[in-house]
Amino acid sequence: MGTLYLVSTPIGNLEDITLRALRILREVDIIAAEDTRHTGKLLKRYEITTKLTSYHEHNKEAREAHLLDRLEGGDLALVSDAGTPGLSDPGFELVGAALERGYEVTSIPGPSAPIAALVASGLPTDSFIFLGYLPRKAGARRALIESLANERRTLVVFEVPHRIQKTLEDLIAFLGEDRLAAVGRELTKLHEEIIRGTLSELQAHISTGKPRGEYTLVLGGAPAPGKWTEHEVIEAVCARVDTGLSRSSAARQIAAESGWDRQEVYRLSLEER
Repeated sequence: MGTLYLVSTPIGNLEDITLRALRILREVDIIAAEDTRHTGKLLKRYEITTKLTSYHEHNKEAREAHLLDRLEGGDLALVSDAGTPGLSDPGFELVGAALERGYEVTSIPGPSAPIAALVASGLPTDSFIFLGYLPRKAGARRALIESLANERRTLVVFEVPHRIQKTLEDLIAFLGEDRLAAVGRELTKLHEEIIRGTLSELQAHISTGKPRGEYTLVLGGAPAPGKWTEHEVIEAVCARVDTGLSRSSAARQIAAESGWDRQEVYRLSLEER
C-alpha cells in the first residue's frame, strides 16, 4: 500500500523547492499535476523523469478512482501549479478519498502564497483566516465581505487581475477606506510587488496601470470595540505634537487611549508628517 505525498512546489521562483520535495518527486511512481506542461518545466529543470498525469478541477471525478488504484501498489505525489496542493484546488478531495481507503497521506511543506503574503504584509499574523478566491458574482462577493466587516482576525484572499478593482471597491464599501491592507503580486518572481497601506491607497496604486498577475490580498482585522480610526489617531497625534509634545511621547499617550499599538501610532504620525 502506497503513500500520497502532498508536495509543495514554487509559486514563482524555481529555486524555492526543498531538497526533500525533489527527492520525493524522483522516488514516487507517478506525479499527479494540475497542468502537466507547467509541472513538466519544473521537472525538466531538476532532471526528474517520473511519469506525469493530470488531475484538475475538470477531470477530478474521472481520475480519482485511477489514482487511488495506483496508490494500492505504489507511491503518488500530488502537486498544484504553484504552492501547496489542497489549497484552493481539488487536491483536498483526493486527500479525503485516500484517507477513507486507509492510505497514508504525508505533506511535504514548502512555498505557499497566502503565507508568503501574510508574513510580508506587516499585519498581525497570530490569528488569520484564509478565504481562497472570493465569489465571482458581485452579489455573493459583497454579501461575504459584509459578513466579515467585524471580523477581528487578519483576512487573506486571492484575486485575479480582471476582478481586483471591483473587489477593492467592494472592500472599501463594507470595510472602510482606512482599513489597513497589503497586496502581493507576482510573489517570488522577478517583478514581485508588495504594496502596503489603506484600502484606498491600494486602490489608487493599482488603478495607475493595467492589473497583471495573480493577487494575494491581506486585510487587517476590524478594530476592537472602542478603538479609534486611523484618521482619529493621526489627528490626535498631530494635535499633541503641535502643543510641543515630542512625537514619541504623543504616540505613547495616544496608543494608551486609542487601543492602537504604540509603534503603529508612531509610524502613522511619521507618514502624516
